[in-house]
Amino acid sequence: MRRIATAVAILLMMGAVMAPPAGAQTTPAQPPAIVTRGEATVKRAPDQAWVSIAAETRASSPAEAQRLAAEAMTAVHSALTRASVPVEAVKTVGYSLQPDLEWNNGRSRVRGYIVRNQIEVRVDDLQRLGAVLDAAGASGATSMSGLRFDLKERASVEREALRLAVQDAMARARAIASGAGATLGPILHIDEQRDVMRPQPYMAMRAEAAPAAQTPISGGEIDITAQVTLTVAIR
Repeated sequence: MRRIATAVAILLMMGAVMAPPAGAQTTPAQPPAIVTRGEATVKRAPDQAWVSIAAETRASSPAEAQRLAAEAMTAVHSALTRASVPVEAVKTVGYSLQPDLEWNNGRSRVRGYIVRNQIEVRVDDLQRLGAVLDAAGASGATSMSGLRFDLKERASVEREALRLAVQDAMARARAIASGAGATLGPILHIDEQRDVMRPQPYMAMRAEAAPAAQTPISGGEIDITAQVTLTVAIR
């Protein structure tokens, strides 16, 4: 009899230890839910472009190479101004001075110096893009590269793509719920799937003598894509 009483007392003590304290909150059970993914793409014609323009010079001394590079880039800036490119739309993105090495029988010899001055130009009027490229090529630029297109109001277009992506995710969720004989409840969670890379059309070219006709440039269309992951309850 004493053994039974002792066992009962031990069980009661264990229950007192294992029981949750008074007033403790328990995590409610998560409702059944559907997780789906939505995607949407909005196409827009670009209204802005960027291009990298460089002037490269060579001379027997560093000072002479820098002087020639300064003259060449000054001419490029003047040509861009005449082509109606505002000063704030031009910025320097690279400048280098390095020896021009000549190798013979495994040995190097400095035969001169190379200076490369590179700027990035923003063009807000795409109808003038060809004229801007021609003006830069005729003024002293030795190379142009990285022509890319974008939208001035990219943020608003991205929000439109997001709205459509959520609608797509909801339509998918409704289809899944209908197939399972359930109905949709409240939305529990929405995640935007961000893509940090923005692929853009680009073109690389070498500057030559300006042609008689303006260089034709076509921006085509830009695709703005948004993706979301949607979690919605079902009942």
